[in-house]
Amino acid sequence: MKIAIYGRDFNDTVLPFVKQVFNALALYKIEILVYSKFNNFIKEKIALPHNSTVFSTSKELLNHADVLLSLGGDGTLLDTLSLVGDSGIPIIGINFGRLGFLASINKNEIDTAISALVNGDYTLDKRGILNLESKNNLFANENFAMNDITIHRRDNSAMMIIHAYMNGEFVNSYWADGLIIATPTGSTAYSLSCGGPIILPNAQNFVITPIAPHNLNVRPIIVPDNVELTFEIEARSTKFLLSCDSRTETVDRSVKITINKAKFNINLIRLNNESYLTTLRNKLLWGIDTRNY
Repeated sequence: MKIAIYGRDFNDTVLPFVKQVFNALALYKIEILVYSKFNNFIKEKIALPHNSTVFSTSKELLNHADVLLSLGGDGTLLDTLSLVGDSGIPIIGINFGRLGFLASINKNEIDTAISALVNGDYTLDKRGILNLESKNNLFANENFAMNDITIHRRDNSAMMIIHAYMNGEFVNSYWADGLIIATPTGSTAYSLSCGGPIILPNAQNFVITPIAPHNLNVRPIIVPDNVELTFEIEARSTKFLLSCDSRTETVDRSVKITINKAKFNINLIRLNNESYLTTLRNKLLWGIDTRNY
């Protein structure tokens, strides 16, 4: 079995857990590929197994890894999409961050998780993703998002008007600070903080959630994921910001944006002892009387 490891820089409090991951993999004599930037950061901090190698691009990852292991929070796991792309390589995340909806394995469960991974005691959880199209070829070959694609104003600009169309039919003109188009996976991220609903991952929907709308009767709307959404921008500012997950570009307001469902899925590894509803209850503290804390 070959496991690729991706991570970001971290503080020293995380170091013991990173060591534990490498030690657990070495115990099973797993062949390890470490992302080059992460390798440069950790090579002076921990002793890497002698059979570990380094990779830098998605081409080097393809056909050389059975699984990609993300060390960090949800943002770190989302970074791995640019490497995995449409290869189908499964992703599993160990959470060194805060909430951890995607990187759902707690850092205190590392040994158990590695054992389950090696023994195939897991299920592939297929997650649909968003595809972005424009004449400007925005984001080039990384024009997809697992959480959300967001249109938002620049910090120094006034409120914007976003004209939305579904399969060519006019939906609404959103007077707001921006608009979030989220997948079911992303429904627990930025969209949720702006009042959007939680959607189960296997639901075949997207949700359009306005950011600080001027008209208070404008609410999030759930649409089927087989539609094509088009957006045109009207604003005083000549530029606006467009984000695919954590990647952001400054875009001219004349640019028309089209969003639809991508033709490939992302495979997340879910251990057989966990479920999405369990994750929701734990992360959102459902059923817990917080008065006792």
